[in-house]
Order: sequence, then structure tokens, then C-alpha cells
Amino acid sequence: MSEVIEQPLDAKALSQRWREIVTDPRLADFAGKIDLDCWGRIIMSPVNTDHGAIAANLAILLTAQLGGRTLVEVGVQTASAVYAPDVAWCTEDFLRERRDETPLQRAPQICVEIASPSNAIHDLRAKAYAYIEAGASEAWVVFPKSRRIEFYGTQGIVQQTRYGVDLTNAFA
Repeated sequence: MSEVIEQPLDAKALSQRWREIVTDPRLADFAGKIDLDCWGRIIMSPVNTDHGAIAANLAILLTAQLGGRTLVEVGVQTASAVYAPDVAWCTEDFLRERRDETPLQRAPQICVEIASPSNAIHDLRAKAYAYIEAGASEAWVVFPKSRRIEFYGTQGIVQQTRYGVDLTNAFA
């Protein structure tokens, strides 16, 4: 019998739930992305080929132009949930300091969400703000159909990334 959860989980309980999920062999071959909401419920998002190709392009562009490390679907503890950005970029120092954290207790410098057909825009934007509140310098929301990217910083939505990344080939 499963436990009845009467209130949202705190950060410690969410982190513990995340660690249970990432070690659950029943989820080992899931071809998609998993987030946890504030109640510890699993939110699954299947990804399509276009989504995967854009994520790969962004990972290559970020690493090639900024150095550092690019992470894919790594858990990030936010104030109200554990999210797994499609792509994240961080410095070597950031990763070295947090290599054993699961989920990361601070967001990498750049966190990227790529819209899938099943995503609601307001949910994607809420995740962007959650990453900023969790310490990211920037969060990006990528819209494959319209081939555009929204950039968020600590001051809210901004016109472009402050990292100077050439994103011309992001949708190639």
C-alpha cells in the first residue's frame, strides 16, 4: 500500500524521491524525460526525433563555443519540484563541486527546455523561472515549430543570451 501524501513534499523528500526513481530498474529503458512535481508524482514527457536532434545540436553548440560541460536531462532541485532540463550547460568547476549530487541542489548556469507537443507553454515558462530561482544564470525555452528561443535571466525575459552563443545551427 502506498503512502498518502497530504501536503507538498519538502526539498529533502523530493531529492530522496528523485534518487529512488533514477535507481528504479523499471524505468531504466524509458525513452523520454521525467520530472517530479511538488507532490513527488512522476511527470513523463515522451520526446520525438526533432526534439532529440535539437537537444543534440544545442549540446554540441554549447560545448564547442563555451567549453565547460553540457549535461542532458540531469535532475535539478528547484523550490517546488525536481526538473530535468533537456540540456544544461555548466563550467567544469560547477560540475566538479557537485559531481555526487543527485539531483543537483543548484541549477547549472544554463538550463534549456525544448517544447514538445504535449507541453503547455505556461509550464515551460514556469520551469524557466524555477531554474533561475534555483541559481541558473539563464534558462532557455526552445520552440521547434516556430524555430525560436525565449531567453530568461534573473531580470525576467531578455532579448538574447548573455553568453554570446551563435545559435544559427540550433534547428539544423
